[in-house]
Formats: sequence, C-alpha cells, structure tokens
Amino acid sequence: MATPEKNIVVLGGSYGGISAAHSILKHTFPHLPNKETYQVVMISAASQAMCRPGCPRALISDDLLDQSRFFVDIQPQFEQFPKDSFRFVQGTAVELDHESRTVTYRPAAGQPETISFYALVIATGSSTPSPMFSFNQDETSLRASWSAFRQALPTTRSIVVAGGGPTAVEVAGELGEFLNGRAGYFSAKLENPKVSITLVTSSTKILPVLRPALAAKAEALLAKLGVTVLKNTRVASVAPEGSGSEADVLATPTTVTLDSGETLEADIYIPAFGITYNTGFIREKDRSSSLTPEGRIHTCSATLRVEKAGPRVYAVGDVASAARPAVHNILAEIPVLSANLKRDLLTDAGVTGAAVAGEDRVFKEDTKETQLVPIGQSKGVGAGGGLRYLVL
Repeated sequence: MATPEKNIVVLGGSYGGISAAHSILKHTFPHLPNKETYQVVMISAASQAMCRPGCPRALISDDLLDQSRFFVDIQPQFEQFPKDSFRFVQGTAVELDHESRTVTYRPAAGQPETISFYALVIATGSSTPSPMFSFNQDETSLRASWSAFRQALPTTRSIVVAGGGPTAVEVAGELGEFLNGRAGYFSAKLENPKVSITLVTSSTKILPVLRPALAAKAEALLAKLGVTVLKNTRVASVAPEGSGSEADVLATPTTVTLDSGETLEADIYIPAFGITYNTGFIREKDRSSSLTPEGRIHTCSATLRVEKAGPRVYAVGDVASAARPAVHNILAEIPVLSANLKRDLLTDAGVTGAAVAGEDRVFKEDTKETQLVPIGQSKGVGAGGGLRYLVL
C-alpha cells in the first residue's frame, strides 16, 4: 500500500474530534479516488475520552458511575477501519501555521513535532476553571484532581460553589444528596444539613438557558438537598488565590469574598462557571483575525469552514463560533462537516458530475430551549427542543 500523502488532521479527541474522525472515515473515505493516499491523523492531549457531562457525579465516588464506561480508550474505537487510514497521536497542539499548512504539537513524551495537513478539523473544545470537570490536561490529571477532592470530603462541613449553569447546579445537587441526603416528601427544604452547601450566581436565576419556571423548580429541588442559592451575587475574590483551580489548593479551606463585601468561609470552594476555549495554539499574529472576542475560532455558521485559514480547514464543537456549546449542537454539526469535506476533497481531486453537484450542506443551529440538568441522583429539570417540559 502507498504511503499516505494527504493528512486529514483532527485536533481534539473528545465529542467533536472523535465524531468527526468516525464520520470522515465511514462516509467520506469510501468515495475518494486513490483513498490510500489519505490518512486521518487525530492529535489529542488525552489517550482516553470521557463523558464530560457526567463529571459532577463521577468526581464524588467511583461507586456512583461505572468508571469503565465513563473513560474509554480512543484508539480501539477506530479498529473497524483499515489500518493505514487512521493514526492516533497523543500530544498537545502548540502552533497552527496557516501559510505552511502545518501543525506543531508536543507529544506526551519528547520534543515538539510538526505535521503537514491537507485538510484540518479543529475540535479542541474548552477547559473549565476547576480541573475536575474536563481534561484541562489529560486523564491522569483529571483523576488526580478527583482523588484530592475525595480525600477532603469526609472532614468537610461547608462548600461554596460559584456558578449558576448546569455544571454548578449539578455538582451542588450531587454533593447535597451524597453528603446530606434528601428532605422528606412534604418538606420544602432540608433542615440542619450535615454540610452547608452554598451556590453563588451573578444571575437573577440559576440555569439561564431554561425558562424561569424550570429554574425555580431546580432551586426548590436543591433546597431539599440542603443547598442554599445566592442570586445576583458575584464572587469577587478567594483566598488563598487559585483556590479550587490549582492542584495545591484544589480542596483547601477558603475565604470567599462576595461583591457585596460579605465573606463566606468554605472548607472547599468549587469554581463552576464559564469555560476557556482551547485555542492556545493559534499564533499571536493570527489571533485578532482567527478568534472571536470570546476566544472561539471564526467559523462559517453555515458550512463550518474556517475561511480565513485557507482551503479545507473546518471547526466544530465548543471551540467553533458556529453554535452555542452543547453536545446536541456538536452531533448536528458532524454530518455537515463530513459532507462539505467530502465535497471539497472530491473537487480538489478533479472529480466532476453528480458527486460534487449542487450546494454545500448547511448547518442550522437549533436555538430552541434544550437542556437536561440532573439534580441529585434521581431528580432533575429540563426541556427538549422547546417542546418537552421535563421534571423527574
């Protein structure tokens, strides 16, 4: 077999990256002429993928979620495809050069290496302020953060969670049920909880994506787990600095100062608000033209092409500006990416006729109210497609 000459590089090994690579290999490769000259090369900082939405439950105890299903090795997921059609590289992208069409990455061990790309899919995702909710580095660092957190739980008597989105609400609920149990059916809230848990949000309500009635229901469910919600309140600072975010002060007694000047003393502080988009590999000189003000890759919302980066460059998932970060949006983006990449590859290969006729496939974000938020182990709120109203 000929040595692959045309690398289709996929940056990222989570939902977007794995789904994109699978779709390309399954739906695009079979139609390519001289397909043996192409290879999908995935570059991921972690050798495993994990169910990121399950982190608020999984971080508390291995007994709450089957860890063998929560973490999945990436390479075996591609064994169904021809051997030379896929290559996995564990490494972190450090520089994207649009002009030379190369990506430089730092392997898990060794010196930085550079790979040229014929096509590029950017699916590097995002990182969270707390290292307990995402692969901010890799699977080893995630598990280490969980271990430090679990060791602190038995002596914890007060927890402050900053944030009002799904992650903050879920982790407050999971901790509430795990540490305090649940109030009786006829009780509006859990009186005298063993552990004081305070959820602090700068918004007028928790779960801003959902309608007010669902937010109110979520707050009522949290009260039954011993969680107190402070709204219209922002965390101004924490001491020690970096508490909840940095490894050496991940689960340590913290003084939380609110924007009102009030202070809360917490045995554990958990920053569960916002995300940082993983675009550190974009060169400084390209950042103003390549990134949106919030730090995402400028992506055509219809075709998912990164038009300023040259031909056959695409972006999907959290890091792409095409849609609100959400798993259901990623799943809707993948068929569009695969179809348009196929069209671009066939056109560049000189294929004519029905295979490249017609218009590009177009992505259209579903902006209807869609979010499902577990609160504790058996309750939750949510909406699907703006049509279904769910209270478990």
